[in-house]
Order: sequence, then structure tokens, then C-alpha cells
Amino acid sequence: MSTSDSSVNVAANFLRPILEADLQSGKHSRIVTRFPPEPNGYLHIGHAKSICLNFGLAKELGGVCHLRFDDTNPAKEEQEYIDAIKADVNWLGFQWHGEVRYASDYFEQLYAWAVYLVEQGKAYVCDLSPEQARQYRGSLTEPGKNSPFRERSVSENLDLLTRMRAGEFPDGSRALRAKIDMASPNMNLRDPILYRIRHAHHHQTGDKWCIYPSYDFTHGQSDAIEKITHSICTLEFEDHRPLYEWFLEQLPVPAKPRQYEFARLNLNYTVTSKRKLKQLVDENYVSGWDDPRMSTISGFRRRGYTAASIRNFCDMIGVSRAGGVVDLSMLEFCIREDLDNNASRAMCVLKPIKVVITNYPAEHTLTLQLPRHPKRDMGMRELPFEREIYIDASDYEENPPKGYKRLVPGGEVRLRGSYVIRADEAIRDADGNVIELRCSYDPDTLGKNPEGRKVKGVIHWVPAAQSVECEVRLYDRLFSTPNPDKGDDGEASESFLQNVNPESLVVLKGCRAEPSLLQAQVGDSFQFEREGYFCLDSVDSKPEALVFNRTVTLRDSWGQA
Repeated sequence: MSTSDSSVNVAANFLRPILEADLQSGKHSRIVTRFPPEPNGYLHIGHAKSICLNFGLAKELGGVCHLRFDDTNPAKEEQEYIDAIKADVNWLGFQWHGEVRYASDYFEQLYAWAVYLVEQGKAYVCDLSPEQARQYRGSLTEPGKNSPFRERSVSENLDLLTRMRAGEFPDGSRALRAKIDMASPNMNLRDPILYRIRHAHHHQTGDKWCIYPSYDFTHGQSDAIEKITHSICTLEFEDHRPLYEWFLEQLPVPAKPRQYEFARLNLNYTVTSKRKLKQLVDENYVSGWDDPRMSTISGFRRRGYTAASIRNFCDMIGVSRAGGVVDLSMLEFCIREDLDNNASRAMCVLKPIKVVITNYPAEHTLTLQLPRHPKRDMGMRELPFEREIYIDASDYEENPPKGYKRLVPGGEVRLRGSYVIRADEAIRDADGNVIELRCSYDPDTLGKNPEGRKVKGVIHWVPAAQSVECEVRLYDRLFSTPNPDKGDDGEASESFLQNVNPESLVVLKGCRAEPSLLQAQVGDSFQFEREGYFCLDSVDSKPEALVFNRTVTLRDSWGQA
């Protein structure tokens, strides 16, 4: 069983058999997973893989999945991020079990467990500065050395911890650390920090706390409190697993979840670091976290990607422990496939040039009925045909290249869904540029080619008087190189910003759309014939000033000469 909504190939998921075996053996009667984002930014496409995995596996196996915010760093967290994350999870088609959970819900219990560790002689208050602590920690090739405060008495540590909570000490002056092994080859076990002093307002707890637990101390115990059966995370947390398990062994927790790691999603032409995404926003390389060029879920949504296409993509790439880079064209394939099947057809002229059909009655309008989809019954749309129309400037060439099948002087072309026209005359401005075409039409060619007559070219068009002026934004890949973090020589780049694609957004004003697009709603997708797939912009589009975003081109042209 899969979350897929299409016939895409579903790749292997190495975790599914593990969970199935745990159910069959009776180790667990119900699967309980969780998706635990930190509310310090918007979710990106890598998070989408984790969402589909955690929520999808639980749903497939009759279990439940929690949404929990691991909110241990109030200095970087905002309610805006919480709201956006909840919206993204729902949009992808998933619903969490029960109420939204927060690690901050467990702050009292976590503090009690910190006191317990102190009482057991397994934690101590350390006065080393952050810089001194780094020096004492050692390196990958050299062991660390014990803090001079490591052997404080239990009573002194309890007193200092109580005073830390009471707010007696300034930020960074002290920290509570676990007492494990400063010579451990695993750096995470070298007396990690449990609590830091941080006088900061918290979005959930207000000013109740001035010490906050570390992510490592919070994460596993929150899983235990919620009785998570399978703690699923990406491979960068593999080295943290011994610490995760050490806490569970030392504390009187109600459950001992098992951590499993999978390879994170690495997508070329993309960055997914929250720090880098925030830098793109803060330095105005993009318009915001939901800019359609961003790798955020909200950015993809605004660009016109569908939830089904992203779920299908996550199914297609599978879940394994082997790392690698996924080609962005796979994601683009999934959205093309989805929109080809489900997007209504429409016509929009991006670079309009007027055509006057000289032998068509000046006051006559013919209302054509065109299908909304060529293969599916999605109803019909009305399109007025008039004496004056717009076609795209690229659909007329006086010196056409080889293989050109559109309009040329004296040549004929079919207007989509209507008549065959012939180019008779080109009207020019003072600089010699063609600004208008005079054409004639054959009234016997409505929707057909008379016997013995072949017209190869078909172009899109819109009526001049009844078309709708709009803005069209042609979005493309935000980065011009497959690995934005590296330079042309393959070495780490000084700044990934050097690889921003200057053509990632081209804004076309004065475009002309067929009148049926006045009924477009946010969330609707359209194939603009011969141009690509588009959607109404959810932020900037207004009824009196329509703005359409290009979701994806009709075919993949990247890397092709």
C-alpha cells in the first residue's frame, strides 16, 4: 500500500518490513510515529519526504502519527513558522493524531529528569564559557578533557541548577551537562549539554523559563513520553543514537522508542538548508519563504505543484540508507504527469501581436465550444471568435528557420479550435517592427481540413476585445548549477548565492488570456497550450489584475542544447 495517487513506480522502503515485523511479532500492538520539526523556518521538500514517510507508514499499518514541535530554541522560533508547518502537513493530505504537541509541553517533566540525573551523579553544572567548553571537548582525533567543575557535589549541583532556573545567572554563564565520557570516540557522548541559560520569551510558555533544554536531551524523552514506537530520522542523527539511548537507559521513562535512520533527500539545483533559505529571504534574492522558486513546500504550493505530485515523487525515490542526489527532473516529471491528467486547457498569448481577419464580418462574434481537457470529460469552455484576435509574436516569421510550421508571409496556419487563416500583409512601425498582421480566413475550415488541403501548423490565439490582460511570471530553477554549494571546479563555493540563476524569474506584462480564465480560482491549474502549466498566484493575483505563475514547462529542456 502506498500514498501514491498515480501509476508512478513506487521504490522500496526498507522501514516498512521492520514495522510490519514488529506488529506481527506482537512487539507493538499499534504503530506510533511522529513528525517533529523545529519551528525555526518553513518546511522544504526534504521535510515532505519525512512527512510522507512518517504519516504514510502509520496510516498504511493502521497506526497514528503525532505532530510535535521540538521548540527548545525560542530565539529562532516564531508562531508564523508553526502555522505554516501545520498548513503544509494538512495540504500534503495528512492529519496528525490528537492535538498538536510541543516539546515545551514537557518542560516540567524534562526538568524533573534533569534533577534526577544530578541526584544520580550523572549530571553537573559547568561554569566553562562556550569557547572554553569547545576547547575541552577535544576533536575527532584527540580525546576531550574533564571540566574542572565535573566533580562538584550533588548538593552543590542541585543548588546551582535551582538558581539557574530562578534566573540568578546571565546567559551563557553556566550550563547543565551530562556526565558520560570525555574520551569517547563519539563526540556526542563527551558530556553533552542538557540545559542552557537563555533569558528569552517563548512562544508557548511565555516568560516562565529562563533555562531551556538542548535538542538532544529533549528529543528522545519527548518520544518516550508520547510512547513513540519507531523514532524515524535522517542519517545525520545516527551518531546521536547512542546518546538518545543513554538518556532512555538512565531515566525512568515510560517507554523506550527505537531510533531508525534513513537517507535524507538531496535534490540537485536546490538548497534545503534552513539557514541558506533564510538568507535568500533576508537578502531579497526571493520575495519570501513562499516564493515559487524556493524549495519550501509553501513555495511549491504557490507555484502550482499539487500535493499528489509531491507524494508521488516521495514514493518514486523510495526510502533507503544509501545517500545520493536525486535529479530535479524527477520531481518535474511527477508534476507534469499529474497536471497532464488533471489540468484544464486554456489559451494565453504571452507576447501578443494583433491579427485583423479582413474578410471576417466586423460586428460578428462566433462563440466556440472547446473542451477543457482533450481526454477527460471536464466539460466545455466558451471562446469568442472575432474579426480581431491576438497571436504570439513568435508565431509569425518572415524568414522562418527550417522546420517552422507556423505563420509566414502568404502561408496558412490553423487557429486552435477554429479556422485556417492566411497571412496577407504585415503592418510595421517607424522602426520596421511588425506590430499587426492582416490575414484572411477560410469559412469552410471550421474544425476541419477540406479534402485535399493540408495545413500542418496549429497555433493558439485569443479574441482581442474579450480577452483578459494579465501578468505571467515564468519561474525556472533558482540555481543555474546542479550543486549550488560548489563551484565549477567541484570545490565548496565561497557563497552559494553566486550560483543564483538570473533567469529564474521573467515577468511578462500585457499578456492576453482567454475570457474563461476570469473564473480561475486559487488552486486551479491550467495547461496554457504550447506554453506550459500555470496557476493563479495565491498572493498577488486580484480579480481586476490576474497574475499567473508557470508551474513547469511542457517538457524538460534543462541540459539540452
